[in-house]
Amino acid sequence: MSVPELDRPARTRAIARGVCRLLRARGLAPVLEVPLADGRRADVVAIGPEGEIVIVEIKSSLADFLADAKWPDYLAWCDRFHFAVDADFPRDVLPPEVGVILADAFGAECLREDPRPPADTRLPPARRRALLLRLARLAAERLQRAADPDWTGEAE
Repeated sequence: MSVPELDRPARTRAIARGVCRLLRARGLAPVLEVPLADGRRADVVAIGPEGEIVIVEIKSSLADFLADAKWPDYLAWCDRFHFAVDADFPRDVLPPEVGVILADAFGAECLREDPRPPADTRLPPARRRALLLRLARLAAERLQRAADPDWTGEAE
């Protein structure tokens, strides 16, 4: 029995699910689709127990990777950066200066940790604080929307 081919959105969701499982297993708290202050949107941003920030950029196809040259902009917003791809992705095109995660809907494996020295990637304290506040508010708002989807935004 063959496995049906996933369309691009389904493939992206599958990779995101596996990435989030890996991050959670490593003690990080992931948040999906996070708007950053510079107007970019990170696919996954995770917070570690010591406040470290990890960004994972999901690439569901070679065309997706080739059309997106903005990945270096994410480095200013995290301590660690990884690309996440599935088994069909040609990993030899990924830049060697960042991490690589192989993922599917059931889990993920880090094939290469971000090789940059931690001293070279630490966020400035003001940026870290602003990003942590943004993540906390975004996650809380999403949780509240899930708990009360009928709220109209008006006082009762």
